[in-house]
Amino acid sequence: MNILNYEAVALDDKEKSLVILDQTKLPNEINILHLKTQPEIYHAIYTLQVRGAPAIGIAAGFGVYLAAKNIQAETYDEFFGKFHEAKEYLNSARPTAVNLSWALNRMEKVVIDNRDKNIPEILELLRQECIAIKNDDIEMCRKIGEYGLTLIKDGDGILTHCNAGQLATSKYGTALAPIHLGRERGMNFHVYCDETRPLLQGARLSTFELLADGVDTTLICDNMASQVLKNGWINAVFVGCDRVAANGDACNKIGTSGLAILANYYHVPFYVLGPTSTIDMNIKTGGEIKIEQRKPEEVTEMWYSQRMAPEGVKVFNPAFDVTPHELITGIITEFGIARPPYDESLREIFTKRSK
Repeated sequence: MNILNYEAVALDDKEKSLVILDQTKLPNEINILHLKTQPEIYHAIYTLQVRGAPAIGIAAGFGVYLAAKNIQAETYDEFFGKFHEAKEYLNSARPTAVNLSWALNRMEKVVIDNRDKNIPEILELLRQECIAIKNDDIEMCRKIGEYGLTLIKDGDGILTHCNAGQLATSKYGTALAPIHLGRERGMNFHVYCDETRPLLQGARLSTFELLADGVDTTLICDNMASQVLKNGWINAVFVGCDRVAANGDACNKIGTSGLAILANYYHVPFYVLGPTSTIDMNIKTGGEIKIEQRKPEEVTEMWYSQRMAPEGVKVFNPAFDVTPHELITGIITEFGIARPPYDESLREIFTKRSK
């Protein structure tokens, strides 16, 4: 069994279902879910059965298409009203990752731009668009991997946080794309994975897919990163992102900003990797990003055979933090590498995208 042979998210159009690899069960169980209702899809996004900003966007595109197929409407206006309601419902599942709203807005634009067509024609266009979102993601991740490979060499040590690999996308990943692409070309790296408390995406997911790709992989607790950097074992830090502001502030899994501070102290380059769909040019700084607050049970009870904290203790459990742009060496996208000052380089990246 090789986890890289499984798709994180797919569409079964014939059976009217969203097919996902349940990531809450990994690495001990390969569980494929076939989701047909909007509450099922919402639940899968919220509970991280499907996770990773690009994969969430793909799932949302497939999910709102399936919702559209079930809409009973006689007129365009009636159809659009119900479609918009379904779109907003899915959009409320995760407030931080911009790919969710990006994909849903992309799907809604198809409906808005084709109001002159009949409903079956619009449904076909929606089907084509949600498939295109996934295919675009594969190409974006490959290009991110290509640019990332220019920053490292065979034998380098790389530190990563959370999981921004193939399990979080359609193929290759973002932060792990250079590693997977390098492996295709016979390159070898030594990757250190933060376990990533409290949901352990690094321990459960990144190590799982890297080992499957034959990568020399070492798992560390989050609070061991400083020692690993101090030892000189790391040539670059690669992390993903859930939203990037126009000034280069990057929102990613909780713990990322602390890692950036450590990398800066030890003079190790710190790179954020993600598609331009993750960059939100409508917000000026990371301070405008709404940070999702998760349930306290993820800290006090999850993964333990019995509760590990006393009843009544308060828990602060933000899902993400924001790394200030001053600590980021470069932001690697499918259109190139943005470097400081980011308010200029990110605009240049979007100029390339618009051509």
